[in-house]
Amino acid sequence: MADRRNTRVCEQVHPPSRGDVDRIQWRQAHSNAIASCQETLGRRHYAVAAAESQQGASSQPPVSSGSAEPTPSSANPGLKPTFTIKAGVVLSRPPVITRDLTPFEKAFFLYQRRLNERLALPFTKYFYFKKGTPADEDWKRKIKERQTPARDIGKYNAYSKEAWNDELLVGAVESEPEHQMEMLLRDAETTTSNAAEDGTKKEEIQRPAPRVTEADKTGDERSLNRLLQRTLYLLVQSNEGYWSFPSSPVGLQENLRTAAERTLAEAAGVNMNTWFVGHHPIGHHVYNFRKPRQDPASKKQLLVGEKTFFMKCRIMAGQADLTANKQNLKDFKWLAKEEIAKYVLPQYYSSIKNMLSER
Repeated sequence: MADRRNTRVCEQVHPPSRGDVDRIQWRQAHSNAIASCQETLGRRHYAVAAAESQQGASSQPPVSSGSAEPTPSSANPGLKPTFTIKAGVVLSRPPVITRDLTPFEKAFFLYQRRLNERLALPFTKYFYFKKGTPADEDWKRKIKERQTPARDIGKYNAYSKEAWNDELLVGAVESEPEHQMEMLLRDAETTTSNAAEDGTKKEEIQRPAPRVTEADKTGDERSLNRLLQRTLYLLVQSNEGYWSFPSSPVGLQENLRTAAERTLAEAAGVNMNTWFVGHHPIGHHVYNFRKPRQDPASKKQLLVGEKTFFMKCRIMAGQADLTANKQNLKDFKWLAKEEIAKYVLPQYYSSIKNMLSER
């Protein structure tokens, strides 16, 4: 007890200097570094021992039952397992027309049009037509047929006693684009008929092309003139009956872009005006063989599967032609995303579905 008291007294009388504190901290850091190095060396020693034990175990022949068949890699230990690299082409036709409106969008646009009629100023006819003149009488005759600036939604006058009654019932045809188009055409035909009565040449009114084509009605999946609102993709069928995108192995002197261009020309002919989007693939698909195969070109490699990298491409004009294809293809189709799932294998579709457009 006396020694401890003497030590405390000495520390209070002679506190440790700055140099003593630095030496103490350096010793602690040095001891920590030595402990860390020892732990690291111990881990490396254990890792080397584990690796040597694994190599020793792999050098020994595996224990197997008598019914198991030897794999080609065990029968030919000199062969190197590898994959066949293929270039695929995702050739698409973009939408030609806008999509159909949803019921909510139809109702919203009709509401905005009616709201514009409510806020628009009334037409001051006496500013343009003097009262009692033939032009004024002609205006009175025509205003009965169209009581609103928007003639395609029916008769409505925002400044009459029935102005409040502008709501449409559920299922009314006034909000349908087809009805609006017919009303516009009827008004245009009436105008040209009146002009013909005055002695001028009658102008022919061209009706817009239908949104549903003949290919849609007949179900022709080889036609590009179908599903004009959707993106279509080219699928080809092999002699074995499998459907997929056009693909072929990449040559020794080719990159993915040149291999994809050659693949499309060999598969679907040259009667198409196409454009490849970029030089990088947009996705890939890995197919593993049930049993590894020996590469016929190189006897030193063992093929265990195929890796297909897909390049994106657009068609501008033309049509696919399999007459002189070099890949033994027998059929092709232009299909939308949900239609592709009905033809390809599930594993193949799971690899390509994220590359396809919903519309």
